[in-house]
Amino acid sequence: MEIKAQQSYLRISPRKLRLIVKELKGFSLDKAISSLPFVIKNGSSEIEKVLKQARANAVNNLKLDEKKLFIKEIQVGAGPTLKRGRPVARGMWHPIKKRTSHIRVILEV
Repeated sequence: MEIKAQQSYLRISPRKLRLIVKELKGFSLDKAISSLPFVIKNGSSEIEKVLKQARANAVNNLKLDEKKLFIKEIQVGAGPTLKRGRPVARGMWHPIKKRTSHIRVILEV
């Protein structure tokens, strides 16, 4: 049985989130949630929120035991990019890309 949770349009680059997610694949859910506060990266709190959301879906909706849950799949996809810019010398413009992310978690018993 699969339990899903998703967070969309996070204002953090997918590249930064993938560094954290790469380490969590295959962990038990409790171990992953307890280890994330010690990760010194900006996106760790956002990933922790999605994992807690998936745990709440499993416990409240499907009445599953949270001790038996593990992370089957966790994906970070690219969302839309906000295009901004900065004026520079001689009337030119340098683009600034503000990237967004989508996090998708699938848990299994």
